[in-house]
Amino acid sequence: MSKLKELFISLTVRNYRLFFMGQLISLIGTWVQRTAMSWYVYRLTHSPFLLGVVAFLSMIPALFISPFAGAWADRWDRRETLIGTQILFMLQASLLAAGVLTGFINELRWWPLLVLALFQGCVDGVDAPFRQNFVLDLVGKKSLLPNAIATNSAMFNSARLLGPSIGGIMIVLVGEGICFLINALSYLAVIGSLMAIRIQYRKPPESKENIFAKIKEGWSYSWRNLPIRWLIANLGVFMLFAMSYTSVIPVFARDVLKGNAGTQGLLLTCAGVGALASAIYMAGRKTIKGLPWVSIMMGCIGSLALIGFSQSTNLWLSMLMMVFVGMGLTIQMAITNTLLQTISYPSMRGRVLSVYTMTLNSLTPFGSLLLGWLTREIGPRYALTICAAICLLWVLSGIKMVPKVSKNILRMLVKNKNTELYRPITVHPVYSETV
Repeated sequence: MSKLKELFISLTVRNYRLFFMGQLISLIGTWVQRTAMSWYVYRLTHSPFLLGVVAFLSMIPALFISPFAGAWADRWDRRETLIGTQILFMLQASLLAAGVLTGFINELRWWPLLVLALFQGCVDGVDAPFRQNFVLDLVGKKSLLPNAIATNSAMFNSARLLGPSIGGIMIVLVGEGICFLINALSYLAVIGSLMAIRIQYRKPPESKENIFAKIKEGWSYSWRNLPIRWLIANLGVFMLFAMSYTSVIPVFARDVLKGNAGTQGLLLTCAGVGALASAIYMAGRKTIKGLPWVSIMMGCIGSLALIGFSQSTNLWLSMLMMVFVGMGLTIQMAITNTLLQTISYPSMRGRVLSVYTMTLNSLTPFGSLLLGWLTREIGPRYALTICAAICLLWVLSGIKMVPKVSKNILRMLVKNKNTELYRPITVHPVYSETV
């Protein structure tokens, strides 16, 4: 029991525990909707390209909104802002459910799906930088930050494990509209948890600095520091060429593996198993030392598994490959997030995380469009193989950079007086009612 408590030590903090429970329920609903949405779009339009378009519209607003949100996240009340974004997410899911259940959205009128995807992307562009920066507010101690980020990743991937399975079953039993309604109701849990959280924010000093100047300062800081630059570039390649695989899962489930919505749910669930394993591994680490090497190794595994999945016509082999795809690709996000939050200067954290969010959310939609177009031109198997091979070549070319990156990570930690995160430490449970 003590080892389990140490593994998820951030859950001993009241605020983080409340957020964890509410967000877990909400994320399960989100994955139910994601599973239903991709299947619904493909069933309605029979177009792999439109699958990519919907994914594109749900993520591309982050490219324009996240830089501003990152600057705002350093100054605004993050709890109140997140309550607002969750209410807007609930509105989007409710409108989607109403449109599908009433028949307003159908084969001849599918444009509302594009509008609602764009609306979701705009809200997410604000929500993501605030949510990423909110983790330290919840735990209160820098020493708990890596564990909190890893536990947050475990929460996300637990939902990713359960959500697609539930979604696949619900599509078959009651249809996509009910799945969207379930997601809308699930936001009540996270809104309630945010309202119960007690955090006092100090009023930041008045600043006359132009917001564009603050954004430029954040980008300049990110570019000047080699570890941040390398981490963002590595993440960008995987977001562009690898993570977009989710947009064509319905094509593989129905056309390659000759299955149905349940098959899609199985594939996404297997990816969730691998992703959860990587999150538990990250939660168990007591130091960030060596993480760049872990990123390289798992990047190779994820890329090779994605190539194996793209060429498989056997369901069991495809499911096995998806476990390693989820493990190898998800850990890229977890490592990048952990390192960026621990090495960045506190006053720059929000802006650095906005660059992370912008990379995470803005390149994947372009990848979805690219993969959707390639799928239409040369078929899903060859299209996904090409994208995965590019990722593999990128990872192999980055091996020579790791020693220099690791050295500069330590330099930044020394500069920020945060070196305890580079060596193994013993963190005792913190039973806190307030932070």
